[in-house]
Amino acid sequence: MDKPEFSHIVRLSEIGAAPRTGELSANEEERARLAERFDLRKISTLDARYSLMPGENRIGFTGRIESDLQQRCSITGESFQVRLREDFDIAFVPQLEIEGADEEIELTEEDCDIIEYENGQLDLGEAIAQTLYLALDSFPRGPNADAVAQEVLKSEEEAGPFGALAALKDKLP
Repeated sequence: MDKPEFSHIVRLSEIGAAPRTGELSANEEERARLAERFDLRKISTLDARYSLMPGENRIGFTGRIESDLQQRCSITGESFQVRLREDFDIAFVPQLEIEGADEEIELTEEDCDIIEYENGQLDLGEAIAQTLYLALDSFPRGPNADAVAQEVLKSEEEAGPFGALAALKDKLP
């Protein structure tokens, strides 16, 4: 596996028994590579403040990410500025050996904020990158999206999956 774009490895032996706080910031190259990975125009900043809290079978990783970035509008394709502020609460747990790993596994809501680690190493940078990605709007709408959508779509009834195609068809010569 390739090294993640924003990797910051912490070994379990470095954590100790007491909670530990810290800050991480992605440099220009890391932000450019993450922007490419997440199909963003640009990530101007990506910073995180965090706490690591050792536990018996898990390491708590909580904090807040802050990022200024440019997304593409899903309607117009234009870039627009996004200021993202997102709290996170992740549990690092040892990698699990699961019988029948070829079978599909259903995750519960509690499982979604768990990241497995192996070889006694946590990758805080990759956890922050994943948090950023999950915080992005999956259907971003820029400042001109509503005006363009109203121009293309004629009515609420035509806003179904084929409404936009029908509206574009009407504009063809």
